[in-house]
Amino acid sequence: MLDYHVHTEYSIDCKIPMAVQCEAAVAAGVTEIAFCDHLDHEPSDPGYGYYRPEAFFASIAECRERFGDRLVVLAGVEADFNERIADDVARFLSHHEFDFVIGSVHYGEAGQIIFQDYFDDREWDDVYLPYLRRLKLAASSGLFDTLGHIDLPKRYAPQAKRTYDPVRYKDGLQELFEILIRERMSFEINTSGLRQSPKTSMPGPAIVRWYVEAGGTLITTGTDSHAPQHIGSGIPQTLDMLELCGIDSVSSFRNRERTQRSIASLRPSATVTTGA
Repeated sequence: MLDYHVHTEYSIDCKIPMAVQCEAAVAAGVTEIAFCDHLDHEPSDPGYGYYRPEAFFASIAECRERFGDRLVVLAGVEADFNERIADDVARFLSHHEFDFVIGSVHYGEAGQIIFQDYFDDREWDDVYLPYLRRLKLAASSGLFDTLGHIDLPKRYAPQAKRTYDPVRYKDGLQELFEILIRERMSFEINTSGLRQSPKTSMPGPAIVRWYVEAGGTLITTGTDSHAPQHIGSGIPQTLDMLELCGIDSVSSFRNRERTQRSIASLRPSATVTTGA
């Protein structure tokens, strides 16, 4: 299994040491792990200025030394993106050598993060259409290897507004797919929604099918884990879903170079137990 979205103590919202996450990955049958801690350039973000690249890369080296015979440890990053901070993100990435870079949109208008209270005075179009516009900008930027959780707003919609229907945004998503295919960029299947609201992956199978119908083939898989018990969670069923949608491989990275791994080759051994 490939878990290409895991957080550690180098993210503002996680306190788990990288080595602990590696131990959990080995126990869960994960063979490649990409540590993608939050890189926040939005001044209003609680994690603004928190990221420590020197310490992060030192931990990567230590974990490769300790776990290298059991686990491929990749240096990744989850870079927040919007038009206000695009130059800052580009500048940072040009000065650091990662294996894998996720571009994620977390913010809406005027530096407001897309959490539940963002929906207070907004309808779905007011939330998702600007979000989708920023996804297209991220895809066109050339900065990223994959886009993170491309229907994230459904994760934070309050109970009264859990009416998200991707069909309403199919035309805009088709435009996003055209950019991704042109740029040979993937999007991730983020499994965190399977274990919490909205109880489905981000995105779900309908969007994956539309992407395949548009000619797309490139997908990454990640749990967005902030705790060791979640590493690898939901990936086996995600591989099943991808095959049903017409995807037969997922992307693997080294030094930001993509190779495709067949889903058949990534099935966990039946003898491997997953984390509790």
